[in-house]
Amino acid sequence: MWGPSHCCLILCLWACLDALPVAVDKTKVSPPIEKLEAPKSEDTGLHYDRYLREVIDFLEKDPHFKEKLHNTDMEDIKQGKLAKELDFVNHHVRTKLDELKRQEVNRLRTLIKAKQDMAGDRGMMVDYQALLKQFEHLNNMNPHTFEVEDLDRLIKSATNDLENFDKERHEEFKKYEMLKEHERRQHLKTLDEEMRKKEEEHYEEMKKKHADHPKINHPGSQDQLKEVWEESDGLDPNEFDPKTFFKLHDSNGDGYFDEQELEALFTKELEKIYDPTREEDDMLEMEEDRFRMREHVMNEIDTNKDRLVSLSEFITATDKREFLEPDGWETLEQNPVYTEEELREFEEHLAREEHDLNQKTNDLLKQRDELERQQEQLNANKIELQRAVEHMERLKTQNTEIPVEAKVPSTVKILPGDSQPLSQGHQQDLPTHF
Repeated sequence: MWGPSHCCLILCLWACLDALPVAVDKTKVSPPIEKLEAPKSEDTGLHYDRYLREVIDFLEKDPHFKEKLHNTDMEDIKQGKLAKELDFVNHHVRTKLDELKRQEVNRLRTLIKAKQDMAGDRGMMVDYQALLKQFEHLNNMNPHTFEVEDLDRLIKSATNDLENFDKERHEEFKKYEMLKEHERRQHLKTLDEEMRKKEEEHYEEMKKKHADHPKINHPGSQDQLKEVWEESDGLDPNEFDPKTFFKLHDSNGDGYFDEQELEALFTKELEKIYDPTREEDDMLEMEEDRFRMREHVMNEIDTNKDRLVSLSEFITATDKREFLEPDGWETLEQNPVYTEEELREFEEHLAREEHDLNQKTNDLLKQRDELERQQEQLNANKIELQRAVEHMERLKTQNTEIPVEAKVPSTVKILPGDSQPLSQGHQQDLPTHF
């Protein structure tokens, strides 16, 4: 799962914007005990996150591009107008961008080759469409130089991927919650009646303990921000000033509240509900509540939908009725993320997956048994073949041996009384007597 902040939105394009000057009455603000460093940007969770950041880092070093970025609004960026300014970036930056692109193309090729090899080793079909999606953030037909199309693709890919982030993360959390409940119910089935009753009672007790917490202020409301102002900043709640508050909590000084800075404002509220030392509190649920609070505030305040809250957007929001008189806020225990019907469908899906897995396991076992049988048959055939070869070798050896036969020399005379008849040739050689 991606990290809690993916505030770079379009490649952290607004990181270079100067912070807007805000007058702060220093007599009303307690000096901090120690200077806090600006937090480092969190990983966006995109598979091309490093490439994204390195491209922006170098583009921001070009004075012309930085100036255009400062004067370009979100809609123009989405439409690709900013990407066209790449043609005016100095040669040194373009050369570095070319090098970054070549490195990214090589990384993707290595990644895809590894995935193909892994799929082949497992006997799986390769999803080439999914592999090609890995290249959507750049023009892979030209792997050597970084062009306007590459920047345009990078902006559009990052925008689209980050906009889909929240939806995908909510779905992952819903699966987590349903799996947790499914496993709890499966565990109950393994218990006898007495133990099952105790387990159910314990579960209900934990739910009540978790729900027993102080009132939760509506995220982004005056009451919620005043509580941060008083308890975290140590200031008088009666002297709450939106501009001063914004300046205090714009931790990186860029003139905007990004998602990470917004989420930090809800820590006090979340501490009312969640404690990592308590059995009944799930810290993953705490982060889900944090995300929900941030999404709500963004939907209410971020009017240009750039996933950043400017000072003007913040001040405008503090003048609305919802800021002064907000509706109640429902936490996760009051607003479950799934229904019983969804849980039933999820369990049926798990059952099908388990059945398919068992079927594949049985098929593999049968294949193994068949391969072992075939191997035994091959071994038996091999032994028979060896025996046949040995037998043929013996016959061949016997046929090539010359038999020893007794021969009578032609010079030997037949003695009287010898009943052995002479051969036709010998009879002709005998002298004739008259």
